[in-house]
Amino acid sequence: MSDALQGTHATPQAAIRVLIADDHPIVRAGLVAVLTREKDIEVVGEASDGQRAIALTRERQPGVVLMDLRMPVLDGVAAIEVITREQPDIRVLALTSYDGDADVRRALKAGARGYLLKDMLVTNLVGAVRAVHRGQRVMPSSVAERLAEFPFEPDLSPRELEVLGLIARGLGNKAIAAAIGRSDETIKVHVKSIFAKLGVHDRTEAVTAALARGLLHLER
Repeated sequence: MSDALQGTHATPQAAIRVLIADDHPIVRAGLVAVLTREKDIEVVGEASDGQRAIALTRERQPGVVLMDLRMPVLDGVAAIEVITREQPDIRVLALTSYDGDADVRRALKAGARGYLLKDMLVTNLVGAVRAVHRGQRVMPSSVAERLAEFPFEPDLSPRELEVLGLIARGLGNKAIAAAIGRSDETIKVHVKSIFAKLGVHDRTEAVTAALARGLLHLER
């Protein structure tokens, strides 16, 4: 066969190497089942926490990482930051049950190239993996709409977030002051600031807004 004819043969494209990071074994098994049906995708590892995900990324060198945002040992956002800083060519697709704009912004700021809600995985997962591997960004329309609805993330301080969490647990100002070792007056200042930043008028509205936007999460 001549060199000219040999040159017309296409080189087989390498499979997309995918690492799955999720703390639920059933979720990981479901993701593996969906992805391994595809000839152009290879699952190269599974991690049950963020620290393990970082270690396996260094070892297996995947092209795409599917990263749950809420995991033990090291959460998904922190893991994304490390992975994208160390290996910027790796594309991370954040997986979560939450569509709050604060969650989305944290993931994207950490370096995620896409954001996929878990209830969309069956229909959108394979296409999303291929898209981020090509260098595209993935954002469901519902998530994009949420970002447009709240164009700015409320700049709550760590202390204000702590106070907000205690409000969500039903604590009054005196109980919050005792819990964090501050005066009642200081707590009142924090609460007033929280209301102003969230654009709400009472404690119930503050908790509702914080949950909707991903500033707080109910324990699962």
